[in-house]
Order: sequence, then C-alpha cells, then structure tokens
Amino acid sequence: MDPDQRLRELAVRHAAFAWLDRQRAAGKEVFSQNDTSELSLAGETVRLMPTQQGIWKPGHLAAALSIRTVYRPEGTDRPYDDAVGADGFYRYKMRGDDPGHYQNRALREAMTARLPLIWWLGVQGGGYSALYPVHLVDEEPVALQFVVDIDAVPQTDIVWPAADLELDPAYRQQLTRIRLHQRPFRAAVLRAYRTSCAICSFRHGDLLDAAHIHEDSAGGRPVITNGLTLCKMHHAAYDRKILGITPSHEVRVNAAVLEEVDGPMLRHGIQEFHGKRLMVLPERRSQHPDSELLEARYQAFLDAS
Repeated sequence: MDPDQRLRELAVRHAAFAWLDRQRAAGKEVFSQNDTSELSLAGETVRLMPTQQGIWKPGHLAAALSIRTVYRPEGTDRPYDDAVGADGFYRYKMRGDDPGHYQNRALREAMTARLPLIWWLGVQGGGYSALYPVHLVDEEPVALQFVVDIDAVPQTDIVWPAADLELDPAYRQQLTRIRLHQRPFRAAVLRAYRTSCAICSFRHGDLLDAAHIHEDSAGGRPVITNGLTLCKMHHAAYDRKILGITPSHEVRVNAAVLEEVDGPMLRHGIQEFHGKRLMVLPERRSQHPDSELLEARYQAFLDAS
C-alpha cells in the first residue's frame, strides 16, 4: 500500500471513529446496518458494517474496515469465552478455509499497513455495539485466524482493573474476556432502561453506566437481567454499599449515611431516595433485574451496614 492510499484509509477510519464518538456521546449505543450505511465521511460515502459476512471492506478501500461477531445467547458458546489465547489476545477466525480468500486478504492488508478497524459485537435483543479502534497484530494461518489487540480501545465509561499484564498472562486473558463483553452489555442494558438511571432517571448517556448486580469480577453474567443503568454517582454509591436495592426494587440508604449532614448533593442525590422505588425499569418484565441476584447483593449491603 503506497503512502497516499494509507493516508486515505486512515482519514476514512478516523472520520468513522469520530462519527461513532458523536453517536455514543448522544446516548446511542446500539447500531443497525441502516444506521451505519450511506455515511459521508472524509469525502467518501461509506458503510461501516458488513451485511452478510463477518468481514467488511468497502470497494474504494484496499483494506478491511470492520469485522463483526453475532450475539450468542447465554448458555451457548460465546466468542469472547473460547477465542482468547493464553497470551490474552483474541483470535478472529478467517473467512472459510482459504487464507487467500479476498476477505482474508483484506484483513491481512489492514494488519500489514497497521490500520485500525471497528469490531461490531452483537447485542442481546438485536443490533450491534462498536468496539474501536482494534488492531490485527499477527496471523496464525494453520489455525485460520488473526490475532486481535483491543488494548487501544478508548472506553472512558468503563473502568478496567489495574494490573501488570505482562507479568500475569492469565490475568490478561481474563481481562480481555471482560473487555469484549462490556461494550455489548452496556449497550443492551442502557437500551432496556431507555438510557436513564434506574434510581433517579438521569438521562445523559455519557454519565451513565451499566452496573452489574452480580459483580463482573465475581463471575456475573453479561445479560440484561444482571444489569442496572445507573448514573455515575449512584453506581459508585451502589458499589460502595452506600445504598442498596431490595428484590422489590426499593432503594435503601446506609443508616450512617442517612444521619450525615452535608450539602445538597448528599441530601437530594442520596438520602431522599431512601425508601423509594426505582424510577425506571425495562418495559419488558423478562428484562427486569433478577430478584435472586438483587437479594444476594442486598444482603451484602446489609452485612456491610
């Protein structure tokens, strides 16, 4: 690939990432093929998502622009469970059994030219979330797969555990699994709660989190019934057991915190929600938080009080 073509490829990709950033800042987390088609980016008309296959290369580009993984229901094999190597990097399977297939060549071109891609991850309930930028860093032709590095992904709304990954490959492997399911989990939960905090109904998407009821670090599943959309203040209070949520969806505040005297943030943001029911729940009862998970988490809140 000559330098001019590489600059053209980078311009389209950076414009695509900026477009996705704007969409997510406006609260959009789930995308369809129609949402990402016929976009005007860097002077080009571009589609960002594959239609049928898992690999997408627009005709005017020399390298693949995106890859896609469909949603797998809980209980079936999920790509992020069984495709992470011992080194902590994900393996993305080639198209078919011919490394020379044109779509595999398009991925190889992106790897060789060090071009970033978008990874579309299927979301529970339909649609896709975007993980970007990701890079292909190696190829394993015997196993018919590429090695994907997602460490460059800027996800300021998700806090990753801190660790020296070079010293602990097993931990890196676990962390990669967490990263791969966090984005579609967030998208599915925010959509179910209509991009609103379950406790206070705050609606600014960039200040909302998808909180696990059964904590991710303890093996909590990335499904809607194990999630709550919470604003960052209420998420922090929930994690620190300042407040709890009963199986009947009532908010309870730690007794000591109820007695504190502070400014309006504590009074109106925390204390006044004591005894009130959640303001927002999914419209579908099947997506309501799992009562057994709420009970276990609420008991941990009581034990810490």
